[in-house]
This record gives sequence, structure tokens and C-alpha cells, in this order.
Amino acid sequence: MSSNDLIVFMNNVGQKATLLALDVGQKTLGLAVGNLITFSSSAITTLKRTKFQKDMDALSVTLDDYNVTGVVIGLPLNMDGTEGRACQSIRDFAQEFSKRFPDLPILMWDERLSTDSVDGYLDESVDKSPRGQGISRRRAKESGLTDQMAAKIILDRVLEKIRQTDIS
Repeated sequence: MSSNDLIVFMNNVGQKATLLALDVGQKTLGLAVGNLITFSSSAITTLKRTKFQKDMDALSVTLDDYNVTGVVIGLPLNMDGTEGRACQSIRDFAQEFSKRFPDLPILMWDERLSTDSVDGYLDESVDKSPRGQGISRRRAKESGLTDQMAAKIILDRVLEKIRQTDIS
């Protein structure tokens, strides 16, 4: 079951949910995990996408390892809030995901500027480190760090909205 409605999602995952956030790209899946007990999250990994079935097998291991009870998938809305082609691709992914994992509630969440936020953080880390030794955007992208940090930002935004609306 996929929804854009946070309250419907929360009613399906419960107050002690463990959530997995996905930043779905054409070549990678950035993953972050968090929970509604501590309202904390962690970037965990980036999966290189291959065939859909293999991607789902890899996600299945993560879902089991972290006892995930709900999934947040970043939805790449246009800056004006409308949906473009990229959104349809993500919705298709979510639909196929829900066929493979029918018992996991899915929340589609606005991911606008999540990668820009990661890039800003990386730029700041380079500026503040001695001799500019922080992680460059290029190295972060190549290592998959950008994708998993974008998933973490998406999840952090969901957790903050849950905390603000007191629906946990």
C-alpha cells in the first residue's frame, strides 16, 4: 500500500516503527534507516541497481536485518510541486516494490532539494577542514555517500514532520 498521506501511513506502521528511506535513482538506491522511538536516522548504504529482481533481493536482506515496518520513498517533485516524468518512474518503482512486499506500508515523500542539501553539507565540510580535506562532491557521488545521505535527509524530514504534528 502506497500513500502520500502521513496520517494514513502512521496508522499502518504504528508508534514504534522502524522506517527505511529510499532515494531511488536510475543507477543507485540510497538507503537510510530510522525509528519512531528515538526519532533518529542513519545513512546505511547505497545499492548499485541491476535488474529489478536482484534489487528487490538486496532490499529484502536490509528489510530483514533492520526489522523494517514501513518504507519512505523519495518523490522527485518539480520545484513548483508538480509531478514530472521522474515521479512516474518512482511511482512505478513503488508499485512494483509493494507487489514484492505487500505488507509494508509505503509513504511517498517530497525529496526536493535533498541532494542539494547533501552537496551543501559536503561543500561546507571541505571549506572547514584543514587544507580542504573534506569529501568532495565527486568522491561522495562515486562512493554512493550522496545517495545514502539524500535518503537520510528524506527520512529526517519525515521524522520531523511526525514529531511536529504529534501523530506518533
